[in-house]
Amino acid sequence: MRILAIETSCDETAAAVIEDGRHIRSNVVATQIELHRRFGGVFPEVASRQHVLAIQPVIRQALEQAGLDNVSALDAVAVTYGPGLAGSLLVGVNAAKGLVFASGLPLLPVNHLEGHIYSNWLAV
Repeated sequence: MRILAIETSCDETAAAVIEDGRHIRSNVVATQIELHRRFGGVFPEVASRQHVLAIQPVIRQALEQAGLDNVSALDAVAVTYGPGLAGSLLVGVNAAKGLVFASGLPLLPVNHLEGHIYSNWLAV
């Protein structure tokens, strides 16, 4: 089973392809550290606007790194639904919804905190 996982709960836009629940086929992260440095921390509105710009290229790169031509090679799409910054979460959730509506794949909602716990069992 191949799952595209999307994470946008704060200031980093990330997508990964996970195979069989444990193996990381790709992991792409677009950081916003330099963008927020002048604010002394994450500025929520700036973060969500940057996610809008980064989400499609990050997803595309994650699929390419995993050796997949398009979403039809996937079995599901997972996305962080919370907790996190509301605007940032909306970008990731809406990107995931667009993919599943267009492809017919199932959508798997992921709690950000539970994701941290289960990430201990992933292997590169």
